[in-house]
Amino acid sequence: MSRGIEYGRLMHDAMRGLIRQVLSDVAENGLPGEHHFFITFDTTHPDVAIADWLRARYPEEMTVVIQHWFGDLDVGEDAFSVTLNFGNSPEPLYIPYDAIRTFVDPSVEFGLRFETQDTDEDDDESASLDEADPEQEESGEAEIVSLDKFRKT
Repeated sequence: MSRGIEYGRLMHDAMRGLIRQVLSDVAENGLPGEHHFFITFDTTHPDVAIADWLRARYPEEMTVVIQHWFGDLDVGEDAFSVTLNFGNSPEPLYIPYDAIRTFVDPSVEFGLRFETQDTDEDDDESASLDEADPEQEESGEAEIVSLDKFRKT
């Protein structure tokens, strides 16, 4: 039986490693310059830990912004945790890397998008790089952001 190369899985592993490395640097040294991140993740992932009221408000996916106020950023091998402010209420979040759907740093027009396509056998994942330029949400509230609406033509 021949074995195939799982390029999709390998690409996702590399992209998640990049996210882990970037977040590790931020945890150690803070955000440099104008860098900030929009991270969209799957709130139905079994290992995601967020407050019940956030899960009720975002039952499928949620986008968080790591920029002006964040605390307790702890970067692990399989996940990261961070405390973010939601309407003057600090909330801890635990987000596994494999729950991340998009990771965008609009200050340098860099983005990663993880796509999943269901097949009859296993999930076949593909990866892509995006350019994005989302505007910052001034209210400090979490908001689901569609990257396509920010794509430059």
